[in-house]
Amino acid sequence: MLDVCLLGTGGMMPLPRRALTALMTRHNGSSLLIDCGEGTQVSIREQGWSFHPIDVICITHFHGDHISGLPGLLLSMGNAERTEPITIIGPKGLKKVVQSLLVIAQGIPFKIKYLEIETEYEEFFIQNYHISAFKVNHNVVCYGYTIEILRSGKFDVEKARENGVPMKAWSPLQKADSFTLDGIEYTSDLVLGPPRKGIKVTYCTDSRPTDAIVQNARGADLFICEGMYGEKEKTESAREKKHMTFLEAAGLAARADVGEMWLTHYSPSLIRPEVYMKDVRKIFPRTVPGKDRMYRELKFEEACQKEEDAYAYAEKADQAGKESR
Repeated sequence: MLDVCLLGTGGMMPLPRRALTALMTRHNGSSLLIDCGEGTQVSIREQGWSFHPIDVICITHFHGDHISGLPGLLLSMGNAERTEPITIIGPKGLKKVVQSLLVIAQGIPFKIKYLEIETEYEEFFIQNYHISAFKVNHNVVCYGYTIEILRSGKFDVEKARENGVPMKAWSPLQKADSFTLDGIEYTSDLVLGPPRKGIKVTYCTDSRPTDAIVQNARGADLFICEGMYGEKEKTESAREKKHMTFLEAAGLAARADVGEMWLTHYSPSLIRPEVYMKDVRKIFPRTVPGKDRMYRELKFEEACQKEEDAYAYAEKADQAGKESR
């Protein structure tokens, strides 16, 4: 299960009822944040979540509306007695930029590990998160991120027996890639079936449409994409400023065949994004205009199927009760 919250949906500047764009996820006791504009920690508090368990922060690029909230957030985490190290991922030059910001946040009581992205695509495995960073097309170096919760295959008793794996190794091999028993190393592929479908979320702001976005978002359960402008007449402005319109974002979602798309990173002049949904949904029907603190609990495939079956059973039982009356 992965909890996802769109903490803010604004681009360029915060507004009274619209925080700057940031995304937070929670999985298995560990939280991840993508971007940290001014006021991000306020949105976390308003959502009722804690910033203490944030282990990873991914920065898309070094514009103020995506990183200016970092000193305050890290200082608050320190004041909340966090001592565990935190990992920050971002474009080349990340360490220099963050350390410059932290001049106003002295005395943070935990270590910061910096992972700087130097190529067009890089992968990271941190705290059960599989993070893919891919370069997009903005007027400064900028990356989108795909967050995946991968799942191994189910334990297969017959396969384990056929491969001669001792029973004492069965349980350890369901938790680790390999296990050594009596001097013999056994690997998990000897006891597990094929990998099961996990959970995938792709996040992209501040970019023109690119094939890289489609490739990395393909099949995502949730695609969170910038829509700076809803108005068709602002397409040329989007091109000049290296941003996207709602219609362009919908085109990417359709090509990537995602489960659902949330729009975000609105221009300050865009007051009511919902009025543009009719044309957008002609391109991609499962589009939702993002709102601050929009929340979704993404579940693994089997859990979703069980819920659907339970709902169908309850409906059938209810209908049978009405007919008996």
